Amino acid sequence: MKNYLILVVEDDPPIQHLITTTLKSRDYSFLTAATGEAAIMETASNNPDIILLDLGLPDLDGIEVISRIRSWSNVPIIVLSARSEDSDKIDALDAGADDYLTKPFSVEELLARLRVVQRRLTLMQAENNQPLYENGQLQIDYALRCVKICGEEIRLTPIEYKLLCLLAKNTGKVLTHKYIIQNVWGNPLETDVASLRVFMTTLRRKLEKGSSDIRYIQTHVGIGYQMIRV
Repeated sequence: MKNYLILVVEDDPPIQHLITTTLKSRDYSFLTAATGEAAIMETASNNPDIILLDLGLPDLDGIEVISRIRSWSNVPIIVLSARSEDSDKIDALDAGADDYLTKPFSVEELLARLRVVQRRLTLMQAENNQPLYENGQLQIDYALRCVKICGEEIRLTPIEYKLLCLLAKNTGKVLTHKYIIQNVWGNPLETDVASLRVFMTTLRRKLEKGSSDIRYIQTHVGIGYQMIRV
């Protein structure tokens, strides 16, 4: 099973230590953040697979953190909070949280909630790993490295193809500029956001040629790009 990267957002050192020690003992990879702004920055920079989020942060309320992340990412968010009122849970879930665990909680229950999210992510990943990707009139044959629109093959440069595959395998998920650059070029010093925009523009033109009513790639200004399921 994939070694999922978990972002732990918790400003209380003992609780953060408890969570990270638990994750480490189960061989999870993890990052930590003690403020809301740091959580948003870590999410944008490192694209974690799951977020464990405390609501009572020193700079931002956790609900605001959820809302801001949800404006560009579908990453699963499990809230860990001492707030036990139904209204707090409803607010968090309505803002976009996937699950809510009230403190104090047992580490076994936390691990069980993580396993539930992992199973869902694994199923989504299995769908993305199919040899043939289809989205509206777009078709990608990964084995043949062939891309077709309306059954007509389109020619892509190696960079354009890598960009398209990265977006396709993360359909519905907003990928930040930094994440795309690191995964396509490997070394972020070899390119920049301006160059990425140029490649994305040419890729869009090829995908939308002859089907101007379809927009496969959505721009999130100042953040990155997202492949839309049409």
